[in-house]
Amino acid sequence: MIKRSPFKYFKTSPEIIRLAVMMYVRFPLSLRNVEDLLHERGVDICHETVRFWWHRFGPMFASEIRKRRVLGMRSSHWRWHLDEMFVKINGERHYLWRAVDHEGEVLESFVTRKRDRKAALKFLRKSLKRHGSADEFVTDCLRSYGAALGDLGIRERQQTGQWTNNRAENSHLPFRRRERAMLRFRRVRSLQKFAAVHASVSNHFNQERSHNSRQNFKANRAAALAEWRGLCAP
Repeated sequence: MIKRSPFKYFKTSPEIIRLAVMMYVRFPLSLRNVEDLLHERGVDICHETVRFWWHRFGPMFASEIRKRRVLGMRSSHWRWHLDEMFVKINGERHYLWRAVDHEGEVLESFVTRKRDRKAALKFLRKSLKRHGSADEFVTDCLRSYGAALGDLGIRERQQTGQWTNNRAENSHLPFRRRERAMLRFRRVRSLQKFAAVHASVSNHFNQERSHNSRQNFKANRAAALAEWRGLCAP
């Protein structure tokens, strides 16, 4: 059976759509910044078109990236770093829970209104269901983590300590830069959607520049870009 192309009824080429979505999600650019950069390259579109494209194709690209990573056994089961960051939506504080592996790749993102045991338990169950379990769970001193891990029967795997969770803290920085460029969020649904797409795109282009030689880094970067250009191809 021939796979139906998701770009079938669009006049713009798939290459331009992929480029626009990548620029908006991966880099700290606003919709109008992407519009201006594409105009410089001879592509005349409106910033609202970029918004439509990322809403339409962003989750689709992220889903295909996750499927390929699962098939390639890229998820880590050694050590997970768990942390939460506050995000304001229309002046109200919400919490974005994030699970990061020992290499800095984001495994899961989950938005809640509270930061209690119930919220931590929902986040952990979602992460464990999708990625399996881990040998260690590194957290800060928030008691909600210990209570939730205790309910799951894996409290003995929790690790806490000063500076032990810097991996998760540093992984928040790219998302914070995107949040400032987007002038924050207005709905919980849009925050959850963008956090999931941003995590998948960041993982795809995460080449660990400091751990590779220049030659290997260039080869890995070219491979990641070539794979991106083939996403959702018929």
